[in-house]
Amino acid sequence: MTTAMQSSQAALDDLIHLLDLEVIEVNMFRGYTLDENRQRVFGGQVAGQALVAAAHTIDEAGRLVHSLHAYFLRPGDPTVPILYEVDRIRDGRSFSTRRVVAIQHGRAIFNMQASFHDEEPGRDHQLAMPEGIPDPESLPDFQTLMAPYAEQLGDWYDRPRPIDLRYVDGSPMSRKGVPSTGQRVWLRADGNLPDDPVLHACIITYASDMTLLDTTVMPFGLSWDSPGMQMASVDHAMWFHRPFRANEWMLYDQVALSTSGARGLAGGAIYTADGSLVVTVVQEGLARIGRPT
Repeated sequence: MTTAMQSSQAALDDLIHLLDLEVIEVNMFRGYTLDENRQRVFGGQVAGQALVAAAHTIDEAGRLVHSLHAYFLRPGDPTVPILYEVDRIRDGRSFSTRRVVAIQHGRAIFNMQASFHDEEPGRDHQLAMPEGIPDPESLPDFQTLMAPYAEQLGDWYDRPRPIDLRYVDGSPMSRKGVPSTGQRVWLRADGNLPDDPVLHACIITYASDMTLLDTTVMPFGLSWDSPGMQMASVDHAMWFHRPFRANEWMLYDQVALSTSGARGLAGGAIYTADGSLVVTVVQEGLARIGRPT
């Protein structure tokens, strides 16, 4: 194994550890943040940990998450643990529903409802995967693509990454001044993972928050690093359609749906490399354009 592969696997192992919550009481869990140098906790981390907490309370074998709906209420403090409180709203013959509240400093910072469903047979239909997409291995990795911006990115450029992200349309910075209505990225967990579908779902929940909100300012030829830009996730919804492995390449096809009133709404479809639509994502966030930060 090369040094780069070892570094990626170590970063992925850190993410797996991040999603391994501490059980502190019935329906109560504690999560930690590995990177305390952030100004706030990454939203995908909170969503992924909340889904882990919900899944830990599902007793029926094979009952897996099929949807989640979440709200980001306050910025998370990366220097203290996050408490996750789960409400077992309902357990039916086929479905289970959970509500999760993430708490810091005695206040809710995030809440989520998630629904779990037993596997059942049924008819199959999906939107087709976009055609003509370059192979992910033919595209530059993050450090190669972002090398011209290394000084601007600072320590963020050099840190090991658990998610291998390959931009199909070029870096967001290189596309500034060129309006577009969407972007496409290939992504995968960069290393080996155990055969746990809950973990794979939680890792994709984590990764789904990495680029989607950026899409909402692309119609204006802007990116997340444009002067005066202020962006933050407000709500996040996901639907899980078909099985997948998070450490295999998936195409994240993202589109800007609406931007107005300092809010942006974007949708994303996640496909396996063989064209299976496995996850649909919709996110709204704060998108204050041209205001001082």
